[in-house]
Amino acid sequence: MRQECGGSPLGLVTNRLALREFVEADRTAVLAYQRDERYLRYYPWDGRSPADARAFVGMFLEWQREQPRRRFQLAITLKANGALIGNCGLRRKPGKDWEADIGYELNPEHWGCGYATEAAQALVNFGFRKMGLDRISSWCIADNTASTRVLERLGFRQEGRLRRNEYFKGRWWDTLLYGLLREEWKAT
Repeated sequence: MRQECGGSPLGLVTNRLALREFVEADRTAVLAYQRDERYLRYYPWDGRSPADARAFVGMFLEWQREQPRRRFQLAITLKANGALIGNCGLRRKPGKDWEADIGYELNPEHWGCGYATEAAQALVNFGFRKMGLDRISSWCIADNTASTRVLERLGFRQEGRLRRNEYFKGRWWDTLLYGLLREEWKAT
């Protein structure tokens, strides 16, 4: 069941952002930022095609039809003009109703403005308040210091480092594991 609030499903509106469900037409904006070399740096892809963007957005459209809904991947849009600048989501882990994984990505043109932190904070609050989660986890490439800063600003604690865990672009990458517990979230 979708709840509408201020034009955004689930009522996820922040000072500068509205997080909304994806629609088919969003693939054009997604493709535009996913083709940016800065975006591609920490992904295994060398490029993105219209078919890739269609499949990417299509996956999120499929998730909207889940019953009961376990995964929420929302488009991050600017309240000022409605422009799609990225996405952020919470996905319950299989067989674990109390835990979800959070992830986010932004158009590189909007990096450094605090939008990822603002969007992720809205999803964290939604996860603990509305989904009844006890734990939210995440992981990122260790070299992606901007992503680690977002998680740490939200109160996530680094719980581990997987050495040489990912191989792409001709090299090995370490990944960092993060977690946030309900009682830690309440304390912030």
